[in-house]
Amino acid sequence: MIKLAKNNYAKMLVATTLLGASSVASAGYEIKISDEDTISFGGYIKIDGRYVDGDVAYRDFWIGTGAVLDESASQFRINANETRFNTKYVHGDLMGYIELDFLGGGGNQIVSNSANPRLRHAFIKYKGITAGQTWSTFMNTSAIPESADFAGATTGLVFIRQGQLRYTTGNFQFSVENPESWGGDPSNDNVPDVVARYNAKGDWGSVSVSGLARSLTTVSGENKSTFGASIAGRIQSIGKDDFRFQIHQGELGRYVGVAAAKDLVDEKVEDVTSYLAAYRHFWDENLRSTVLYGKIDADVSGAERSQWSVNLFNNITKQLAVGFEVGNFSMDEQNADSNYAQISLQYTL
Repeated sequence: MIKLAKNNYAKMLVATTLLGASSVASAGYEIKISDEDTISFGGYIKIDGRYVDGDVAYRDFWIGTGAVLDESASQFRINANETRFNTKYVHGDLMGYIELDFLGGGGNQIVSNSANPRLRHAFIKYKGITAGQTWSTFMNTSAIPESADFAGATTGLVFIRQGQLRYTTGNFQFSVENPESWGGDPSNDNVPDVVARYNAKGDWGSVSVSGLARSLTTVSGENKSTFGASIAGRIQSIGKDDFRFQIHQGELGRYVGVAAAKDLVDEKVEDVTSYLAAYRHFWDENLRSTVLYGKIDADVSGAERSQWSVNLFNNITKQLAVGFEVGNFSMDEQNADSNYAQISLQYTL
């Protein structure tokens, strides 16, 4: 007999974290095929109306860099490209997971506004082993704040998905992950990135401490050993409130800030400091606000990027949420910034 069940936690898809497992959103509907076999489906439909005004060019969501305009401009767009779909297949201790969204580009705004599907996650998990493409072990997804802007203050985040082989035992995780010498010669990357992480969690919240070791290849073919560290977490506060934070320091390059800083600049290894702080307050059971600030500084390129925002979200029903957010993205070293306002409507499956 096939049984259809609704997951009570589906509305928390964006913020859900499985620290000891895959750190991806759980599926919302589960079909039980047998005692050992289930198939789950989940995701959400998200509609964003976004207005940007300033001398950093419009983007559907901020990353760690942007095009600086000769003079200020303003732009408004409506899109549904963040919409995503996932499916999970479970057979006993074996699990497979696939997730797609529509941020892969394509289409135009003249006729169809089409968008290409994009692979986000595709991995297999068996007991303590995870293999495939998913969030880097160096990344703590529970420390990502709730925001209308996708991910929110990416300048302060570790935010990266890539191929990897991960082993989890208790509170410890170890992985070898896909190497890439951004700004160097990736064609000679022959040593995987290595991540070690420790997770602590309790009624008070959760915290992770991570270390990253890499071998980067410069354009001239020189190998450089690099290291970096991260601490991130979500701490429970008064009532349902929480405080989320991330602090990253070292030769982290592409792992932090979402394209804010390369791994190598003119044969030199980029050293970065990046941090984020966000506090979420619940006004009542369904109404909540987050205020957040993130920043990254890079020593070789001199990149200095920051973002702040404040928002208000309300669950109209268990599955339907509406949010409004205002904020600013700044490229300080170029004396350029843009303000933005965004309204989002999200139906979680």
